[in-house]
Amino acid sequence: MIRIALFFVIIALPASGFAQFDIEREPINYLTTPLTDPISKLQEKINAKDVELKFDDKSGYLASVLKTLNVSETSQMLVFSKTSFQRSRINPRTPRAIYFNDDVYVGWCVNGDVVEATAVDPQLGGIFYSLDQDEVARPKFSRHTDTCTLCHASSVTQGIPGHLVRSVFPDTTGNPILSTSTYRTTWQSPLKERWGGWYVSGTHGRQRHMGNMIAKSAREPEAFDPDVGANVTDLSKLINVEPYLTPHSDIVAFLVLEHQAPAHNALTLANYQTKLALRDEEILRNLDKEKDAPRTESIQRRIDHSADLVLKHFLFVSEAPLTDRVQGTSGFAEQFAQRGPSDKRGRSLRDFNLETRIFQYPCSYLIYSAAFDGLPDEVKEVVYRKLHDVLTGRDQSPTFKHLSSDDRKAILEILLDTKSDLPKSWRE
Repeated sequence: MIRIALFFVIIALPASGFAQFDIEREPINYLTTPLTDPISKLQEKINAKDVELKFDDKSGYLASVLKTLNVSETSQMLVFSKTSFQRSRINPRTPRAIYFNDDVYVGWCVNGDVVEATAVDPQLGGIFYSLDQDEVARPKFSRHTDTCTLCHASSVTQGIPGHLVRSVFPDTTGNPILSTSTYRTTWQSPLKERWGGWYVSGTHGRQRHMGNMIAKSAREPEAFDPDVGANVTDLSKLINVEPYLTPHSDIVAFLVLEHQAPAHNALTLANYQTKLALRDEEILRNLDKEKDAPRTESIQRRIDHSADLVLKHFLFVSEAPLTDRVQGTSGFAEQFAQRGPSDKRGRSLRDFNLETRIFQYPCSYLIYSAAFDGLPDEVKEVVYRKLHDVLTGRDQSPTFKHLSSDDRKAILEILLDTKSDLPKSWRE
């Protein structure tokens, strides 16, 4: 069996402005660089007998993996489109469950052969694993490269090992109807284009989405009644929820995921682009025999572009507005918000709004992540400088018009209290 850890709805479509990376060679070395992601660290502990994964008859190793990696069961989301290598296990009656925290994504199928997992490595991006669902003395996460990066490091992820969330029109068996529209889902997507092929639990008022619905006809796949799948709080009326860890597929978890997955990709892309720019700079200096030559405008422009990409994702540029209050069913929102860190006034970048936008203070909590801290200094410095310009009001460009002066002031104060490695210029 070819094991491909596909976590989200993947449809191979061309992307404009995409440059393919040779991730197996310098300066990326995707296959040979020592791993520092959470799952590789967990495997080291398993090998050393410092951690023991427990197997149960309901979910195999799933519950123990989630607990060990600090992934909350409340993050559970259920997808019934056939978009994983375990597609024979997936259909509208037995959807696949997906769980996540800030740097790990886990997939599980009812009676599946493996637990699927992706962890974000600070230098390499997505690292893909599977864990056999056979009870053994010392379980082993197997890393997958070509079989996963065929899709997960293609044009749909801009050439970097990453993740993608899609919304499709599913038929009665769970197969996406590819002859009609599919949507790449991010924080910028209107709700009406989200969650086709997923079950969604939670309330969202008069807003409508594509979740909880099946296309009855391939000839008219878009003939959904948007009211049918709206404001569903009890999934047991649609499927048998007994096999799953929770009976939920929380709408707030979806909103967070659809920010986090592309933001992780942006961090990986900025990391790769900066490393490539620095490599090219070294080549030019060697050719010119001027090792201390000043940085050229073209090299700096490439680094600045990478920083702008991160800033766009972190500050929720062009975020799709919410028009009614959104509320989940699993307790995910409460658990997520409690994780902080909080400033002296108790404010956190994890605080939700859920009435007009996702977060109360629209600056990504991933600024505390290992993926952000692992950016090359050359690009991280630019991100910090540009972010400071926005938050202090020095940058009043239309790109950031969605941020009020109160937003900027609050985010700045939160970061000054909670982010210890800010440049000295921020505190001066």
